[in-house]
Amino acid sequence: MKTSEDYQSGQVLLIDKPLHWTSFQAVNKLRWEIRQAFSIKKIKVGHAGTLDPLASGLLVICTGKMTKQIDTFQGQIKEYTGTIVLGSTTPSFDLETEINETFPTNHITEALVKKATTQFIGDIEQIPPIFSALKKDGKRLYEYARAGESVEIKSRNITISEFEITRLENNEVSFRVVCSKGTYIRSLANDFGKALNSGAHLSELRRTKIGDYNVNTAQTIEGFIANLPKH
Repeated sequence: MKTSEDYQSGQVLLIDKPLHWTSFQAVNKLRWEIRQAFSIKKIKVGHAGTLDPLASGLLVICTGKMTKQIDTFQGQIKEYTGTIVLGSTTPSFDLETEINETFPTNHITEALVKKATTQFIGDIEQIPPIFSALKKDGKRLYEYARAGESVEIKSRNITISEFEITRLENNEVSFRVVCSKGTYIRSLANDFGKALNSGAHLSELRRTKIGDYNVNTAQTIEGFIANLPKH
């Protein structure tokens, strides 16, 4: 069992974040539990890359001196799996907001879907979603969005090395994507709908890998807490 000194000197914790939790909530919960378990007044705990509340999967959490390595982890290649729904869009590009527009899908074939993935492979420019925590002029983009204000968002360069369609059923497309830091899978879903002369939004997302770390070796939050000394 890990000691107080282990957490202070630095640990890398692999956590499988549940749906509806923010990454911030996960960090706060683990920090509180570590402090309680070892009667520590203060310990640094941080995550290496946000996951949206509507996404589940791998969260790399660093404690103590390992928090200095957070930037290194954030820069690593990530893998996601998920589902894109064709034929409708939402303002947030996912299920955080209601469907605002519908589009025809009768022309979409499996061949067309697979062909559309090829235009996203490699170094591409992507515009982040307005419903994101990125800042512009000191305000989070989602603050502008929720106030109904339009704002210009600059595109950014990202790299998608793999974009594989794993299932196509009705208007649901299951996928696996391997991408660089800064990639928004919600934006990819939205752009994918446009590439098919339709619309699309993300209905499900799971982060499966960050660098060499795999969600298969991650613990649940409950599992991590159960292994701490009882207080």
